[in-house]
Amino acid sequence: MNKLTTEKRAQILGLMVEGMSIRAISRTTGTSKNTIVKLLRDAGRACSDYQDKHLRGLTCQRLQLDEIWSFVGCKERNVPTELKGSGIGDVWTWTAIDADTKLIASWMVGDRSGDTAKLFVCDLSSRLANRVQITTDGHKAYIEAVEAGFGAAVDYAMLVKIFGQTPEGQRRYSPPQIVGTETVCCTGRPDPKHISTNFAERSNLSIRMGLRRFTRLTNAFSKKVENHVYALSIYFMHYNFVRIHSSLRVTPAMAAGVTKVLWSLEDIVRVVDAYEATQAVA
Repeated sequence: MNKLTTEKRAQILGLMVEGMSIRAISRTTGTSKNTIVKLLRDAGRACSDYQDKHLRGLTCQRLQLDEIWSFVGCKERNVPTELKGSGIGDVWTWTAIDADTKLIASWMVGDRSGDTAKLFVCDLSSRLANRVQITTDGHKAYIEAVEAGFGAAVDYAMLVKIFGQTPEGQRRYSPPQIVGTETVCCTGRPDPKHISTNFAERSNLSIRMGLRRFTRLTNAFSKKVENHVYALSIYFMHYNFVRIHSSLRVTPAMAAGVTKVLWSLEDIVRVVDAYEATQAVA
């Protein structure tokens, strides 16, 4: 069976994380859609497996947690009754970003419920080597989730946004106007100077700009939740290990001490090749 070269696979992965759709990648590279989808699946699994194993023992000091909305197939209000619970509808991507190194220390795709929040925060806590300060928005699910994941061994605060009225004529697509914020100390003694979700919100913007599946008001949304997760896995792998952060002048993984060298897209392809080899043996 013919196999794409390392350079071709790296090119395709690069186009994925730069916001190009699968059909556009197919037209640009001359590669069949099915081949690209297979690479998406294999690379997504490989990147998820690699990050799960290597993002451990992290020495983060300040983490910001947030969640970003998207949907698979159609929005929740439009899901047919017979497809309820099948993965179609609204999905949320939960992320934890290190305010100092900009590393995405943990991420999870699911709904916005308290159960998913607990799974996400417990996974995050298992990756840390020391006490941290955590800031979240006012989503109440975080309170029990942080308690379940960290107990009292955390400095945790909420930054609650106070919204005003959306200007007339902009209510459909514009978010409500923020008129102020309120800080709520939940656990420990968080440093007031570092109670912020700015980096998490900027990270959400990067995700929405870098992944075509998150583009609003288009038909580029994911059609299968599995492919949605694979695309995010590849994106976070590229973000953590390949893309140099402008303020750090190194990648987040290098700043966090996860790796000492700058990765390239070809290095991600080698991770995918190694993963495929282990799966073939199994």
